[in-house]
Amino acid sequence: VKAPRMAGLFIKIFTWFLESKIIGALMLKKDNKLVSFAELKEPPLFVPCHPDHKEGEVKVLQPDLSPAEKVQQAVDCLPLSSEFRRWTIQDYSKAYTSTPLMVAKHFINAVRDLQMSFFINHSEEDILRQATESTRRHERGKPISVLDGVPIAIKDEIDCMPYPTTGGTRWMHKFRPCTDDACCVKHLRSCGAILVGKTNMHELGAGLSGINPHYGAARNPYDIKKIPGGSSSGSAAVVSAGLCPVALGVDGGGSVRMPAALCGVIGFKPTFGRVSHSGVLPLNWTVGMVGVLAGTVEDAFIVYAAMSGQLPSHQPNTCLHQFPLLVTNVKLAKSAEWFNDCTDEIRSCCSKALEQFEVTIPDIEAMRLAHYLTIGSEELGWDSRVALRVYGAFNSQEYINAQKMRSRQMHFHKAIFARADVIVTPTTGVTAYSIMDDALKTGELDYINGAALVRYQIAGNFLGLPAVTIPIGYDKLGLPIGLQFIGKPWSEATLIHIAFAAQALRKPEVFYNML
Repeated sequence: VKAPRMAGLFIKIFTWFLESKIIGALMLKKDNKLVSFAELKEPPLFVPCHPDHKEGEVKVLQPDLSPAEKVQQAVDCLPLSSEFRRWTIQDYSKAYTSTPLMVAKHFINAVRDLQMSFFINHSEEDILRQATESTRRHERGKPISVLDGVPIAIKDEIDCMPYPTTGGTRWMHKFRPCTDDACCVKHLRSCGAILVGKTNMHELGAGLSGINPHYGAARNPYDIKKIPGGSSSGSAAVVSAGLCPVALGVDGGGSVRMPAALCGVIGFKPTFGRVSHSGVLPLNWTVGMVGVLAGTVEDAFIVYAAMSGQLPSHQPNTCLHQFPLLVTNVKLAKSAEWFNDCTDEIRSCCSKALEQFEVTIPDIEAMRLAHYLTIGSEELGWDSRVALRVYGAFNSQEYINAQKMRSRQMHFHKAIFARADVIVTPTTGVTAYSIMDDALKTGELDYINGAALVRYQIAGNFLGLPAVTIPIGYDKLGLPIGLQFIGKPWSEATLIHIAFAAQALRKPEVFYNML
């Protein structure tokens, strides 16, 4: 990618040129040839649905179980303890033999003290109300589940009462009021979780830095001068800083996995159709999926168990392996050229973690553009003028070609998964870069860093595949490096086990001790 970084006055001038009917059209069409003039014989694939597939050696969750019962089965699969790590859901549950109300007050104080733009909306009154109810249940010896009293944050793209859903804008909630919890939020609430507010995000998910000119730039807890990544910026940062063990995000173009990698936490995106879209802003629904950001793989697993299994027409029963599981027989595949398209530090760190055989994934660049065209055609409501103009430049035939490219890539990846269980890549091509002052009010265009950040996440969204990122190491500045595993459809159990075996954690610069 060859493009200068722009912010402030320069981004305004660039927008003026893009919106010019003649000059803008010429600028926007120049680099779209891979999709515009592609001759593809494959039929278009508009929604990445997958046939049912059940993993071997699994414990199957019954479809009639309540979210709390699913959570208990997930907990039963976990080992008793591990080495020093972040506070987990089970830590919170054990601490609540005293009171969840105390932790809620710690949380409120932490949000006040840190002032790092983690949240768009939170209500101290509502948090204390939920914590008081949870405390009473614990005092009676009748917590609903291991999630009872655990603080969980929700990306402001997902409906969660009593908050408006802004999508990171100043206007969305005025035209689309929030009247009920999203399906995934209902399940967490039914397990007794304390829903602590709506986290900051890149405006309408239209960028990768997480800088929001309306609600501030969320800061990376490993270095507050660095970006947390987007678009689930606040969710990644709030988990990294220790305010919550888990937060929800939405992953339409790496929007869970990329900020998770930059902030040194777990980012988990299930197979398309595994978790209900109900109550989620329809910004990019054929490539987007509700995902989990967590301090540990165990916590991601527990929350995933609570939320999954809501679309029986799209997916089989949720499957869980018994922990711990030996993963020495899992075949990992990598594309050398693609894997190595990152900084030297990331390549070295990720390579040390792997033993694999190599595969070739054709048309990587064409898939990137086809995904970009698809996500843009679904997000024409974005008021980001640059994004709107770029996405609006694509025509219907180019959109059809992009869906044909999706069909072709589905075939390529099916062939790869016939030889391997998991494709492994770095999560991002670069670590977190600096937040510049001129971007705070206008946002920024940084296509060079942006392309490097999103490079490895496209297949998971475009093809609806499950994927997980784990912190695998740190660069010379102490910034986290993520390693990503992309699985076969419905192979979440395999991914969770690989992630559990490989996660490596280091305490960030900003970390709040909630317990």
